Amino acid sequence: MRRIGALMLYAENDPAGKSRSVVFRQELEKLGWTVGRNLTIDFDWGAMTIGNAPLPRNCLRVCRTWSWLMAVASVRPMQQATRTVPIVFIGGSDPVAEGFVQSLAHPGGNLTGFTVFEPSIGTKLLELLKEIAPRVSHVTSMLNPDSVSSQRLAASATAAAQKFAVEVVTMPARDPAEIAAALAGERGDGLIIPPDPPPKRIAT
Repeated sequence: MRRIGALMLYAENDPAGKSRSVVFRQELEKLGWTVGRNLTIDFDWGAMTIGNAPLPRNCLRVCRTWSWLMAVASVRPMQQATRTVPIVFIGGSDPVAEGFVQSLAHPGGNLTGFTVFEPSIGTKLLELLKEIAPRVSHVTSMLNPDSVSSQRLAASATAAAQKFAVEVVTMPARDPAEIAAALAGERGDGLIIPPDPPPKRIAT
C-alpha cells in the first residue's frame, strides 16, 4: 500500500479543487493504482501558500507520514524538510533559478515537476502592448517583488524597452494598497501586469 500526500491550494469545498482531486484519482487508476486496494491518498485541503511563505502544517510530520508526496506550491519548505521523499511540484515558476532542480532536463535530487515560466514573456507582453497601442511611450510594470518569476519577467520587458521605443518603470504590487499606490503615481500611458500571484495565502 503506497501513500500519497496531496497538498492542495484549494479549500475542501472548492469545486475546482474537488474536480482536480477526482481527475487525479482517475488518472492514477489508469496506471493501476486504486485507492483502497494498493493506494491511499491524503488530501491536505487549504494547506498551501503562494510564494515561499511557510506551510501552516508541520513539514517534518508530513514527510514522516507519507511515502510519496505531491506538492502544489510552496516547494521550498518541503525541500528543506526532506531530501528523500519524492516531491512533484505543479506549476513552479522557475525551479532552476530557485534551486529546486539542477536543470530542466536532469532535475536531480528528490524534486521534479512542471514549470509555467518563460522569461521572454516579458518582452512579448511589451510587444503586444505596442501592437494594440502604438503611441505608448511610457509603461508601468506592476510586479510581485517577492517572486523570482515576476522579477525576471519585468526585467525581460525592461531590457526590451529600447527596441520598442518605450520607457519601462517597475512598481511593486503585493497587496491592494501597493496596487493603488502604483496606479496613483503611475506616470506612463501603458500598463503591464506579469502573470504572478501575490505571496499571500489564498485558502484557509
